[in-house]
Amino acid sequence: MVDNRYATALVIACVLSVLATVYLSVAIGTQHWYQYSSPTVRGEANVSELRSLYEEFMSGEFDEKTYSDTLFRLNGTVGLWWRCVLVPPNAHWIKEPDAKMVLECRNFTLLEQFTPKYKEPGNHNSGEDMLRTYLWRCQFLLPLTSLGLVVLAGLIGFCACLCRTLTPTLGLGVLHLLAGLCTLATVCCYLAGMDLLHRVSMLPDKVDGSLGWSLYLALISSPLHMMAAALLVWAARSHSQNYYRMTAYRVA
Repeated sequence: MVDNRYATALVIACVLSVLATVYLSVAIGTQHWYQYSSPTVRGEANVSELRSLYEEFMSGEFDEKTYSDTLFRLNGTVGLWWRCVLVPPNAHWIKEPDAKMVLECRNFTLLEQFTPKYKEPGNHNSGEDMLRTYLWRCQFLLPLTSLGLVVLAGLIGFCACLCRTLTPTLGLGVLHLLAGLCTLATVCCYLAGMDLLHRVSMLPDKVDGSLGWSLYLALISSPLHMMAAALLVWAARSHSQNYYRMTAYRVA
């Protein structure tokens, strides 16, 4: 029989785990990790240049400099799997400067996720930037690892419920702690990668960058996983100590 305190801790841990997993899943699947604010388009030459950037962004080959410049100039947003720009719904950018903008997105393919980053974006002769390359790969792999750990914890917890035992609870806490650390590391890798990108690719004048809500969702999910881990570890240790006391009392 499980003490009410342990049962309450387990229920709260489950709720926190579900919330954290939902937040992280939404963050991974959306593109609002980092967003740029660009000035309004003015002038025929400027419009032609931006239209060319947009067409290459949507249909051209994958190139970090090309898509970065497009994101800078067209109010872009970039996430772990998506890169998007805000453009008018038609080609008449000058005639309708105040037209409602639409979001056009392209996903990062699995091959593009593992494409090396270069010291000078777009210049393959400048040499590979190992730090940016591995930061990008980590920000792609770590959140998937975090979700995998939580799914594994869920399966173990389900089996434990069927067997009516609290034995694996400590292991579940450790898995949630690792998941929270992976999520936190994802956010750190992403922020470090964006900072290094802005050092090698200077933002144009009057273009500002800011963190998006997807990144904050991922950031919130990390302490939620850690709180769930703390509750699970407490329940496991307290139940274990109580069990040993009861056993010693019965023996005595």
